[in-house]
Amino acid sequence: MANVTSPIIGYMAGSLAVLAAGHEAHAACPLELAVYGDAESEAGIDFRPTMDSATVTNSFKMLLDKGVVLDGIVMWTDGVARPHGSLMYKCPTGDVTGDELAACTVWEGVYSADDKGNIALLPAEGAEAPKSLIFPDLGASLQMSAAYGPDGFSKVPWDVFLLKGCQE
Repeated sequence: MANVTSPIIGYMAGSLAVLAAGHEAHAACPLELAVYGDAESEAGIDFRPTMDSATVTNSFKMLLDKGVVLDGIVMWTDGVARPHGSLMYKCPTGDVTGDELAACTVWEGVYSADDKGNIALLPAEGAEAPKSLIFPDLGASLQMSAAYGPDGFSKVPWDVFLLKGCQE
């Protein structure tokens, strides 16, 4: 009897292993390779490795309509450790001043949430990508920025982005 059921059990176990491996690959996406999307405006976020930056713990691009791209970084604050995210539009490169960075920063803040809706701090690279990202007051901030309008994007994203996949 064991010989009769063994191939069936083996097939089922193999199928479950393939399904589990596919599920684990999606569930175990590291944050630096995560891709997020906003259902309301079709905006997207692609995380990228920071390349061993001493101060930046996460790097990402926010893609808006009409080809507008915002550069995003996250740095952890001193004292009470918290992630501080910034989105920037057309910042100068090279040696820039704090005033120049402030002038091109269009939004600040960031949180994450798990699949149960528990709000948490955004982890640094190497951690599993959270199920969603929360950008408080993103839409209102972006509407007041130079990136919005006739020469910029027109579809305002919502404050929540859901994990869509993982870059390879």
